[in-house]
Amino acid sequence: MLYDIGLKIEHGYASPAEGARTLAHLLPRTIWGQQTLITGVLEADPWPDERIDRTDFFANAVTEFAWRAPVDSLVLSLQARVERIAQPQTLDFSPELGGLACELAQLRDIGPESPHHFRGASPRLALSPAMTAFARECLTPGITAQQAVLAIGRRLHDEMKFDSDATEVDTPPEEAFRLRHGVCQDFSHILIACLRGIGVPAGYVSGFLRTLPPPGRERLAGADAMHAWVRAWVGVDGGWLEFDPTNDLLVGTDHVVVAYGRDYSDVAPDRGVLRTWGKQAIDQAVDVIPVETAAA
Repeated sequence: MLYDIGLKIEHGYASPAEGARTLAHLLPRTIWGQQTLITGVLEADPWPDERIDRTDFFANAVTEFAWRAPVDSLVLSLQARVERIAQPQTLDFSPELGGLACELAQLRDIGPESPHHFRGASPRLALSPAMTAFARECLTPGITAQQAVLAIGRRLHDEMKFDSDATEVDTPPEEAFRLRHGVCQDFSHILIACLRGIGVPAGYVSGFLRTLPPPGRERLAGADAMHAWVRAWVGVDGGWLEFDPTNDLLVGTDHVVVAYGRDYSDVAPDRGVLRTWGKQAIDQAVDVIPVETAAA
């Protein structure tokens, strides 16, 4: 599936910032056999005084921008074409949950794809007794690691309500879990904490999700959004499994991966520092358009 992706993030400041630096995780990844970034252009307005393009430890594309002159607004714009490759139906090659620890103990790899980086607490996620207890209630005798991921993710989807007004970007996962309300970031953080609590390595995925308009309605420009979901390691043979707890489904061709990390702090789309005062405003618009539709 080919997609043309457009994104615009606009920052406005009540008073000009005397200097600013921002770090962006916005360019989609190339993942062998699953996803190819055919072309991608990330630009900033005003033109930055400094720009560095690099990859981070987890092989995500990172762009750093810096401005030394005063700025009263910043706009980041992305245009990309991505091919998302359909995967065969996921078979369960994972061990029983109790055997996952044995496979982890025998794994010596500590590279970017190693599950060892995704087992314990991370900057935005502490292990939570309440979430671990929630996860354990979903388990049955002989359950496999993959079945555990799906059972916990689906129960979380059933009990949580998507509510864009309930939380902020810095709301602790424990609070969102207590409220049982939140957005995709909250769903993902909670599921990650639940899985790590029972010994399943799990990480955070930032990306784009193609959304479809209601029947009979035209698609609205800018109506798509950046999205988040979870990847869980379910054994040497099972590898990494991606699940979207917000929508209760295994990730497919409607999902476009931008970045992998331990939690949101590793893959925030746009974060930085600046010297200013007063209120700030941010606006985001995303388009994920199948190329066939764009050409029609």
